[in-house]
Amino acid sequence: MAIDVIMPQMGESIAEGTIVKWIKKIGDEVKRDEPLFEISTDKVDAEIPSPAAGVLVEILATEGQTVPINTVVARIGEAGAPPSAPAAPKAEDVKPAPVVSAPAPVAPPPAPPAPAVVAPPPAPVVEAPVVEEDITKRSSPLVRKIARENNVNINRIEGSGLGGRVTKNDILGFISNQETVQMPVPPVVAAMSVPAQPAAPVAIPPVVTATPVATPTPSLVVPPVVIPAMDTHRPGDRVEIVPMSPMRKKIAEHMVASRRISAHVQSFFEIDMTRIAQLREKHKEKFLERHGVKLTYTPFIMKAAIDGLMAWPVMNASLDGDNIVYKKDINLGMAVALDWGLLVPVIKNAEEKNLVGLTRSMNDLANRARKKQLKPDEVQGGTFTITNPGVFGSLFGTPIINQPQVAIMGVGTIEKRLSVMQDDSIAIRTKAYFTISFDHRLIDGAVADQFMAHVKNVLENFEASELG
Repeated sequence: MAIDVIMPQMGESIAEGTIVKWIKKIGDEVKRDEPLFEISTDKVDAEIPSPAAGVLVEILATEGQTVPINTVVARIGEAGAPPSAPAAPKAEDVKPAPVVSAPAPVAPPPAPPAPAVVAPPPAPVVEAPVVEEDITKRSSPLVRKIARENNVNINRIEGSGLGGRVTKNDILGFISNQETVQMPVPPVVAAMSVPAQPAAPVAIPPVVTATPVATPTPSLVVPPVVIPAMDTHRPGDRVEIVPMSPMRKKIAEHMVASRRISAHVQSFFEIDMTRIAQLREKHKEKFLERHGVKLTYTPFIMKAAIDGLMAWPVMNASLDGDNIVYKKDINLGMAVALDWGLLVPVIKNAEEKNLVGLTRSMNDLANRARKKQLKPDEVQGGTFTITNPGVFGSLFGTPIINQPQVAIMGVGTIEKRLSVMQDDSIAIRTKAYFTISFDHRLIDGAVADQFMAHVKNVLENFEASELG
């Protein structure tokens, strides 16, 4: 008896997934919990394990195809079972072919029209009352948040998801189309031949102008990124063209949206990491022996950032319209560079962890991110992010804020430099440049600099007792 393999629901708000790659092929033997295929969702990329041992006898969804959750994508049969022929589509899944009617006869050209009269705009449409229960069933929390921010009635949108569920792409496309329709109408200029200096007055038909249309308020939600076709190469050029991966598309959409939403400002600090370098060198072997994990610079930086966020809570906040949402928990995001993109796993309740706990959490999340074993919840809910381009040699960067957060801290390469000390002597010190990118809609430069001064002070005077 064949066992159905379904598209799993990788989180409460996720209604569909894209099959990126089939790890096993038809006819391959698979073990229970062995990776079977790889999917990409709005939140995370993951390898999906086989629900049973046997032979992969049928694949129903191809690579690159996006299917709703709980859809059967493959079947596993008993060992030795022959591959089955592709299943015929169900009757209810077969859509009738569109009826193409014969072209209508061409009418003779009409007589020249009379001067056009632009009618006044129609009366505003009164929205039907929103039924909260129905909306909850047909949409995710993210879609409902976008609808609130843009004053959109979800009941007006035809959902493309499972059971008519409204997806994120549905509502963003609806908003994009609505803004296009509501763009101000340019004035109509009637072409007419008028002598430069007429001998007699020329009768000009009265022109009825349209009532001015109010320009809609720009939305803070950016529709999905659509890169227009361009002349990127000429015939005969040696090029290779590959489609963007689902993750690459999501990164592009998220980054462009953040640049348009937040008023980005950056500030730079040079921080003396000599104290941290000395502590690390002195305790790294004992730390590894006692706790089973390597001691790097990152958990020290995380601890200092957490300390700064507790002292300056506005750096751990978000904006919701005209309201400031102060987060009581510190959920620390850490950017992890992968061969195929970028993920930001989140250490939840980071303020409750000591240096050992931060080190273990950081290593666990980074390792599972590289193995595509993260759960959607582990890349959501971040309140502040740290990114470390310095591991590749960068002195500093200007990172883009990870929405809906209001700040992100970048760490440059940590290296030895010549420094002038307070007594005017010259010494070799271990230093690094730190960047804070902040949203000027909520955070002023003074607050961001005070936060960074706090981080600097913690790192330059780190207590050895914190090592545990």
